[in-house]
Amino acid sequence: MPNAAAMIVTLLCVQVAISDLYARKVLNGALLASLLVGAIAIGLQLNGSPSPSQALIGLLCGLALLPFYAFRLMGAGDVKFFGTLGFLLGWQAMLPIWVAASLMAGLHAVVILSSSRLLNFIPAPLRISIAYSQRRLDATPFHQRMLAARQGRQGIPYAAYLAFASLALIWKGLPHG
Repeated sequence: MPNAAAMIVTLLCVQVAISDLYARKVLNGALLASLLVGAIAIGLQLNGSPSPSQALIGLLCGLALLPFYAFRLMGAGDVKFFGTLGFLLGWQAMLPIWVAASLMAGLHAVVILSSSRLLNFIPAPLRISIAYSQRRLDATPFHQRMLAARQGRQGIPYAAYLAFASLALIWKGLPHG
């Protein structure tokens, strides 16, 4: 029998990664639907579902990131998504997901912060070519739709990194407690 938690989380992670990369938004409807389907899977004790206590502890572990939201270091969708992942996968999965996602987000931040300095080391003709390509990309209808969908939301797509880390954990094999 297929692993119920892995199937639910895979579908949710694909949706969240696309939505966060495109619009910097995590859709509440997807989170609620996943929580509902996950609760049913847990209630039916389907293969791969955490126990009710593991799911509730996982949810609380995920919501422990609320102070990061309060200090505007994370978006509300990131915290809700992390809590949902905790509920669906159980508390044992939370630390590896958090560490991997934080490393990816940290690397992203380093690249963003250092990119302007790195441009100084690129030969002028290549810099001109990069600037021209960036202007062409910025003018594409897709890029304009993406900016409109973001409604001014900026920042690192942490929910997408949580999704990538969760998918990697699922493919590697979920921790069991």
